[in-house]
Parts: sequence; C-alpha cells; structure tokens
Amino acid sequence: MASTILVIEDHASVRTLLAQVLQDAGYQVCEAATGREGLERFREQPVDLVITDLEMPEMTGLEVILALTRAFLDVKVIAMSGHSSDDLQKAKLMGARQTFAKPLDLPALLNAVQYELQH
Repeated sequence: MASTILVIEDHASVRTLLAQVLQDAGYQVCEAATGREGLERFREQPVDLVITDLEMPEMTGLEVILALTRAFLDVKVIAMSGHSSDDLQKAKLMGARQTFAKPLDLPALLNAVQYELQH
C-alpha cells in the first residue's frame, strides 16, 4: 500500500505542486491549508509523514510540529521555510526530522521523503 503524506502549506500553488510531485512519485497525499486544519486531519487519520511549511497564519508550522510530536511520539515531520534558517533550526529541535529552504529542491525533498518513510 502506498505511504500517505500530509502536506500543510498555506500557499495553494505550492501545496498543489507538492501534492502533484508526491502523487507522481506514487504516494497518497492529503492537503491542509492551515496548521490547525493539518492537525485536525492528522488526528482524524494519522499519516506516514507530514510535510509542513513554517510560516502560516493562525498557527505556525513550529506550533504544528510541537503539537504533533507531543501527541504522537513517532510522528515523522519534514519542515520547509522560505524565510528564516533560524526557524528551520528550531523545527529540528522540536522534532522535525529534516528541513528544507524554499524554493524547494524537489529531487532532494523526494529523496528525504523516501528516506524517512523507510527508516
């Protein structure tokens, strides 16, 4: 069965692109436009991997990571940010397994996804 990935990203164009790339690589993808929506989705139906943006209105990606790692000890999260490398470092401290700066290097991201799902 294909692994499921939740993409949490407030920019629809980036979210759609990521979903498309991941689906083309054979994964099942669910999408959320906000951190809060992403958390609700995960609680309703946990996925194998979460990819979240860090800068989002309402609830930041850092808050999402904190909530997920507190509630689900073995959750796998990849964080991405177009703004600050400080936030990416914080994401790692909070439990993100890998971090990526935007614009995304999609082949590298796909490699990271594959790696995390296998380990």
